[in-house]
Amino acid sequence: MSRSHLSPSISCVIPAFNEARNLGTVLPQILATLSILSARVELVVVDDGSRDDTTQVMQALCAAHPEIVYIKLSRNFGKEPALTAGIDAARGEVVVLMDADGQHPVSLLPEMFKKWQQGSDVVYAVRKTRDDQSGLQSSLTGLFYKMVNFGNRVKIPANAGDFRLMDRMVVDALKSLPERNRFMKGLYAWVGFNSTAIDYQPLPRADGKSNFGLRGSLSLALTGILAFSIAPLRALTATGLVLSALALGYGAWVVGDYFISGIAVPGYATIVVGMMFFSGIQLLSIGILAEYVGRIYEEVKQRPPYLISQRTGSGLVEPLYAPEAGNPPLILQQSSLL
Repeated sequence: MSRSHLSPSISCVIPAFNEARNLGTVLPQILATLSILSARVELVVVDDGSRDDTTQVMQALCAAHPEIVYIKLSRNFGKEPALTAGIDAARGEVVVLMDADGQHPVSLLPEMFKKWQQGSDVVYAVRKTRDDQSGLQSSLTGLFYKMVNFGNRVKIPANAGDFRLMDRMVVDALKSLPERNRFMKGLYAWVGFNSTAIDYQPLPRADGKSNFGLRGSLSLALTGILAFSIAPLRALTATGLVLSALALGYGAWVVGDYFISGIAVPGYATIVVGMMFFSGIQLLSIGILAEYVGRIYEEVKQRPPYLISQRTGSGLVEPLYAPEAGNPPLILQQSSLL
């Protein structure tokens, strides 16, 4: 369905961690581009426990631009919780997710908005290359997508990150998901809706170096596999079946060899190697099961994925009521406790 006749409000969610030197340049560019697309825009910047001058920079930007909302988390929770906090705070009918380092080109926003006007509920950007990453990290990324999509009904698009535009009903669907260990790329794919991909080439960082290195990528990949794939558990089952078959076959061969050829002294090396091999398999299996159980333990505690310590700016003003045709507006009365 075409939305070309609509003029929606737009929210842009930007998680930031130690990006004080980039925010002063990136935010005005994004705000200027969004202001061309809509008269009602807001920029929701989520400070994920930065240790630089992000707070001072954002306070100055909020004073200069009333469209900017600054949300400071109580500590560093990680990019996925920071994105969740921004999505929860966004009030626009269309929500855009971008990074604060300037690598997401703002020139793609008009094209993404046009795709939404043509009927797409989600417009996500797919990287053309990974030249900005090491060969090892690029290879591990490709291996991750193969593993997480193996045998999974929900396919996560490879090389598709958080740079995307979403309709309000997609945002509401994401907000309804209660899980704490959030792998946003998987959640985007899980909720579905009509999606369109566009290619883009990441720009060089505006300033500084990335805070998300190989260690962070491995941790996020582990979260994604455990949250959206049971392939490791199935691999353990298959390994157990294969080892059981080999053990039965080897036992039959030993018995047959004893009655046919006779064995004076059983093989000591075979016993030792077999014990070490099976012990390693058992410890690996316990470790994989422990990772799944640990995620269940964290979900059962039901701790919030993030905590907000400060909020500055108004952004889009949320209406107190949305009267429907023929219905009078709801009037809220203030009561007091005696």
